[in-house]
Amino acid sequence: MKYKALALDLDGTLTDNNKKLPERNKEAIFKAIEKGVSVILASGRPLFGITPIAKELDLSSRGGYILAYNGGQIIDCKTGECLYEKVLPRDCMEDVCKFARENGVYALTYEDTTVVCESDEDPYVIKEAKCNYTTVKKVESLIDFVDYPVAKFLVVGEHTKLLPVQKAILEKYEGKVDAFFSEEYFLEVVPANVAKDESLKILLEKIGLKTDELIACGDGMNDIPMLKIAGLSVVMANGYDEVKKYADVIATSNEECGVAQIIEDYIL
Repeated sequence: MKYKALALDLDGTLTDNNKKLPERNKEAIFKAIEKGVSVILASGRPLFGITPIAKELDLSSRGGYILAYNGGQIIDCKTGECLYEKVLPRDCMEDVCKFARENGVYALTYEDTTVVCESDEDPYVIKEAKCNYTTVKKVESLIDFVDYPVAKFLVVGEHTKLLPVQKAILEKYEGKVDAFFSEEYFLEVVPANVAKDESLKILLEKIGLKTDELIACGDGMNDIPMLKIAGLSVVMANGYDEVKKYADVIATSNEECGVAQIIEDYIL
């Protein structure tokens, strides 16, 4: 079998526009696992935002992996073991909050199973909470509240307001922190060298597979790194035009179960 690993982005790829897992995708993944394919849920979401999909796919018993925070954390679903983790430096977190406030946008992060932010009414903050099937905990000062290790901050708002935040972060923390867009309104802030490609390389080495045995499916800007390294790069029809430049195959849309189509065509 040529392809032995399948890395799947969630939003806009595996799930439909209502953030639900279509039955056809689910059944196709079950069949792929039965053929010995390692399934990897690779998302910018926090761990708790990916876990419900992993449960639907029964990965704790069937086997599979979660790649959370764009690669900041890798979990073996069968054992529950954390295989890899990288967190943000404290001084960076303070500046992210400062830069966000100066530009009229909101920084947020996560605690247990909630989104934590200084606003629970901002539409972009609410969007992130809905993506993760959770609610927002409003705090007076985010940086004073966060006294625990954090794998990712997200700065949310209008794209033009996020650009100076990105510039300030990259200039001050060059080589230490990365800041990139997953959506035009979501600026991901993670430790340097945390991306879906780097974490996939780490995971594949641990399970004895090569990148040319990997199929990667995505639709967003943060999927580009894993598309570049995969043996077969798949972009959904609903993906950004910029992302489609890196596709070997354009699948049908997430609403049309493009993931199932790829599994059926290239694995089954």
